[in-house]
Amino acid sequence: MNNILACIDGSRYGQVCVQYAIWLSKKTDMNVSALYVSELWQYETPLIADFGGTLGTQPYLGLTAQLKEVEEQKAKVISDYIRSEFSKAGIPNRVEFFHRSGLLVDCIDEFENTRKDIGVIVLGKRGENANFAKGQLGSNMERVIRATNRPCFVANRKFIEQKKLLLAYDGSASATKALEYLATQKQFIEQEIHLITVSKPGQETDATRLLFEAEARFSGGPHTPICQVLAGTPADAIAKYVVDNDITCVIMGAYGHSRIRRFIIGSTTTELVRRCLVPVIMFR
Repeated sequence: MNNILACIDGSRYGQVCVQYAIWLSKKTDMNVSALYVSELWQYETPLIADFGGTLGTQPYLGLTAQLKEVEEQKAKVISDYIRSEFSKAGIPNRVEFFHRSGLLVDCIDEFENTRKDIGVIVLGKRGENANFAKGQLGSNMERVIRATNRPCFVANRKFIEQKKLLLAYDGSASATKALEYLATQKQFIEQEIHLITVSKPGQETDATRLLFEAEARFSGGPHTPICQVLAGTPADAIAKYVVDNDITCVIMGAYGHSRIRRFIIGSTTTELVRRCLVPVIMFR
């Protein structure tokens, strides 16, 4: 897997995705496929016909053509911006730009099926309506994480220099996948790593044993992880830990067998991703 698929739009989150894609590319020597998707499907003839009424569809077909032209111009602006940022970073040949029309999740599925070298997907917590629905998460984020089996790097609103990474571990298959990724990817070598789990009352011993097993995966590596068993509800306990310990990124499995199972897709994960003002890497 030697390619990063970065989902870019015209939002602030899109700009930050470019910055994180550059950071990942420099750390891993991976190339970047920058994807911008125009969601013109909502203006296609079947829907337009509903609004056309007695006027028919003809007046609206011209509007669709104009919208497509605007999207082409917008895609060029985004492409120029991405290429400029990669040039400033000293890696101009590491990026390739793609413009597609349709649904983002379908376009990502196309890339995964036709290009088997996609190692990680970078996307924003929110999209181009970020300034109009503050505090909410983008619907595309949830759809993509549901559909893909690639790790998803979900970018926050402001680029953060990566120094401390937190793995929320519960022993599940997806969390173990996240653990293996964390232990083998060289972009994390220089980071301070925190391993935590959230325990139910009376199960602290089992939780501690679980963390010791995870810690052993880093034996012989450059860092010994900081391990901690937390109490309380997962979203509250982890969000507080992130703030108290200046964590710069959270990594977790998308599905598990403990209370962390409700992380994604569910109210606990939605709350955690919304409250943590740092990027989140999720595995399914």
